[in-house]
Amino acid sequence: MTSSFSKSVLTWFDKHGRKHLPWQQDISAYRVWLSEIMLQQTQVTTVIPYFERFIAQFPTVQSLAAAPIDEVLHLWTGLGYYARARNLHKCAQTVVNQYSGEFPATVEALAELPGIGRSTAGAIVSIAFQKRAAILDGNVKRVLARYHAVEGWPAQLDVAKQLWEIAETYTPKTRANHYTQAMMDMGATLCTRSKPKCEECPLRGGCIAYAQGNPKDYPGKKPKKTLPEKSVQLLMLRNTAGDLLLQQRPAQGIWGGLWSFPELAIDADAQEYAEDHYGKVIELEEWNSYRHTFSHYHLDITPVLIQLAKSPRAIGEAATHWYNPHQPDALGLAAPVKKLLEKLAQLDPRATKTFATPKRKTTSSKSK
Repeated sequence: MTSSFSKSVLTWFDKHGRKHLPWQQDISAYRVWLSEIMLQQTQVTTVIPYFERFIAQFPTVQSLAAAPIDEVLHLWTGLGYYARARNLHKCAQTVVNQYSGEFPATVEALAELPGIGRSTAGAIVSIAFQKRAAILDGNVKRVLARYHAVEGWPAQLDVAKQLWEIAETYTPKTRANHYTQAMMDMGATLCTRSKPKCEECPLRGGCIAYAQGNPKDYPGKKPKKTLPEKSVQLLMLRNTAGDLLLQQRPAQGIWGGLWSFPELAIDADAQEYAEDHYGKVIELEEWNSYRHTFSHYHLDITPVLIQLAKSPRAIGEAATHWYNPHQPDALGLAAPVKKLLEKLAQLDPRATKTFATPKRKTTSSKSK
């Protein structure tokens, strides 16, 4: 049975829904899964080029599973929320090793895989396998919360439970694939956060928030809290060949598994640390600090360019790599590190240079 709600959604989709996105062509569970993971907390326009590069490099789940994690993280660089990329790789390997390269076709089995939650599983089942399965991503939460004037922040358990019940009720038995896509499209193009296009919405006749004249009050916002702040130095250690030292960060935590410059406490002596670990320093230049904000804290970064007298072997527990900024390796890089490497490539002509006596801390142009 199809409700008047879902009928209105499907009628709108037939006329206005998006049907030409890259992942809507040659539909498969692999392509739907990849797009859904990329689209988590990321806009369609941002995802399209990343999706196309991934599919070109990894056309099948088998090719993704067999790839080195560095190659996967390298293609993900700039997309953010890097745990998604690590889980993407783990999930591909699980599908290959445990399911012979075929994604399971039930919500329950899919939700057991790394990085796949209930809503993503529902999207794969409905779009790729064309079976009835509800979804509740950010766009759909907004549509349903406004339509029923559901109060509260959707991440709260009781609010989420209520929205899931509504989503399950409206999901039709037929054309579930089109309905799923339509709900995501409506949330992205009509029922937007700040400027909803209510007059164009096929659901406005039954929308309680529209009738109340306050759609922007729904869904409820996350309670605000002051983000903590952390300050660090990123040491851009350069050897006599002009290569820069990168360390691979631990798999867990911020920038997990990515390559970054050695990190030092803000009040530590960068020159002393460098000389203790890598030998004589012949020039040190501190750049202006800038802020990089994560979802749960602010990170104030002070880049410090350190020219070493020799090309020492990197020491320490972390995996290390001497990186040539003019012949970049396919490594997963944190976004701030990638920007700093690009700036360093512009500043370094790879020419022989006579360095001055060590400077304690001089200021260069601001790097952002």
